[in-house]
Amino acid sequence: MTAARSNAVDKRRLILDAAVRVFARRGFHHCRVSDVADEAGVAYGLVYHYFSSKEEILNTLFLERWQVMLDAIAEIDGRQELPTRDKLYEVASFIVDSYRHDPDLMKVIIVEVTRAANSFGRLHLEKIREAYEGIAHILEDNSFKSGIPSEFAAMFFYGAIEQLLTGWIFEVMPRTEQDFERSKELVVDTICGGLQPARADAPAVSG
Repeated sequence: MTAARSNAVDKRRLILDAAVRVFARRGFHHCRVSDVADEAGVAYGLVYHYFSSKEEILNTLFLERWQVMLDAIAEIDGRQELPTRDKLYEVASFIVDSYRHDPDLMKVIIVEVTRAANSFGRLHLEKIREAYEGIAHILEDNSFKSGIPSEFAAMFFYGAIEQLLTGWIFEVMPRTEQDFERSKELVVDTICGGLQPARADAPAVSG
């Protein structure tokens, strides 16, 4: 990579990282491109050199990070030695750790994109569905309760994790290292406990 190319990449990344902080702090709809430029310490016009609008900046942030998650889900799914429950734990761990290491970015993705049903969420609906489909593929396993479609279970599983992140984003749940680690197991236990078939020796429920 040439020095000029490297500098361009650095400037682009600088702008994206600054946008994360501004969007997380003020909300996407309450800030301007000039706010991003000020945060990045660059000229206003330089932002437009790399991005046509603040909408393109948000789209880029989402697509970059979402693809990383999709790749992680695919890699976990491909580990044939792992039981399904362990694969779900690995997916939960990846998402929880993503929040732990970059809470501002995860806040922007959840608040400004995936839950923005009438704007960015609708725009990226197909990409969002890819995550559900990847988790559903993991759940295509006969060890779970029959009659529950894997697609439904996948949305339930991801929805539980997203709600957990929302609780941290709005500071209504504790955010210690112990809480982050414990939450991974709790999510999987809760979901899998509801999916496991009843034991054959369980007493029948009388009417």
